[in-house]
Amino acid sequence: MKTQITAAVCLFSVVFSSFSVQAQQRRPKPAAKSAPSAVPVDSAKWRAEHYVVDRDSAYADPSVALRKLMGGNRRFVENKSIKPRQDRSALTSTEKGQQPFAIIVGCSDSRVPNEIIFDQGVGDLFIVRTAGQVMAEASYASIEFASTVLGSKLIVVLGHQSCGAVDAAIKRPENLPGHIVTLVNAIKPAAQKVRAMGGNMLENAIRQNVLEQVALLRDLDPVLSRRYQSGEILIVGAVYQLSTGKVEFLPETLNNLPQRRNAPSASGR
Repeated sequence: MKTQITAAVCLFSVVFSSFSVQAQQRRPKPAAKSAPSAVPVDSAKWRAEHYVVDRDSAYADPSVALRKLMGGNRRFVENKSIKPRQDRSALTSTEKGQQPFAIIVGCSDSRVPNEIIFDQGVGDLFIVRTAGQVMAEASYASIEFASTVLGSKLIVVLGHQSCGAVDAAIKRPENLPGHIVTLVNAIKPAAQKVRAMGGNMLENAIRQNVLEQVALLRDLDPVLSRRYQSGEILIVGAVYQLSTGKVEFLPETLNNLPQRRNAPSASGR
């Protein structure tokens, strides 16, 4: 009798379990939550959110080129870089020629990678680099070549935070080896001008060095001075902050810029 009761209990358990499984299988599953739709890449909204400016417009108009650099740096700072024109097609498309929309006159410091901080690609920037962005004849010729032959219409003198060349000009160490003294001597006038200023002397000197280099290029005869005064090109200055990734365009170099005659409308995207 006991054996029969045990068998009946086991049979009931099996039947009940089977019924529960079937009931669960028949129960409708809750609808999966749909993921939020992403903004289509290169749509008008996406371009606005990523501060994208049309490259052809930037090549044609220096004020648009300036906006393009500002937008690219903003993407970099906000961790929204799109890394444009950095694939094989960009390599092949520029194989036979280049049309950089901006010239960067910057420091050789390895912590200032121009294409990365401005989020640009192959063929976008013509870059002239020396320590402390000190310029001489070869630098001038390179800048003039990019402006007159390649058609670049924006020149940016780019200094940076914690520049060793400017720091050396402030401290004026003795017995500098080789040609390093040439760099230091070129920056000394800027360092001397800020000695009486309050605040951080190195930061002030870095800024002053950029301002003087911008003034030098704006007055450089016979090519750049004429093209700048006519508004055909713009020459501005900026300082890159290593700690934040932000490029600060110096207001002193953005005020009272010459107006370009018959300038095309700035159609940015």
